Amino acid sequence: MRRQTLIVMVKEPRPGRVKTRLGRDIGMVGAAWWYRHQCRRLLRQLRDPRWDIALAVSPDREGLASRVWPDDVFRIPQGKGNLGKRMARALSITKGPSVLIGSDVPGVRRGNIADAFRGLGSSASVIGPAPDGGYWLVGLKHPSRLPKNLFCDVRWSTEHALEDTMPTLPKPVWKTGMLSDVDTVADLKGA
Repeated sequence: MRRQTLIVMVKEPRPGRVKTRLGRDIGMVGAAWWYRHQCRRLLRQLRDPRWDIALAVSPDREGLASRVWPDDVFRIPQGKGNLGKRMARALSITKGPSVLIGSDVPGVRRGNIADAFRGLGSSASVIGPAPDGGYWLVGLKHPSRLPKNLFCDVRWSTEHALEDTMPTLPKPVWKTGMLSDVDTVADLKGA
């Protein structure tokens, strides 16, 4: 893929395997149902002729063969390792400017993605902060030249994730607008 690429991290929407914190609030079946419909809506909404879409799927074998995801969207396995290793692996398969997002960000629109790609026009990397101290988007102008320390020593799922990631990104870093992901029922009320 040499064009701009939007990579969406997705999981097979099975009860007890996705959105487990949300599942503690609304039940595992309800959380899986929400996630499945959120992913479908997100993928419909983010299709755009300006970029290709690739899905980084988990679990690898089941995700690659899944009928949940659209047949016409390129899929890659997330592979093993922590979130940083899986994100770096997904970014490394692309040749042109690439941005990566989670699939649980209801507020993301095509304009947000276009804005991130515009940022990569003048910056080596881009990041989209989240109110909880994490981030909803990360991107690289030259993903084939991943820094060796990319996403190293990040305290994932904490209020320190953005702070820990910033020093690992190629400079200069351009920041997009802030968006929220959904982890709990309280997050759904704001979505």
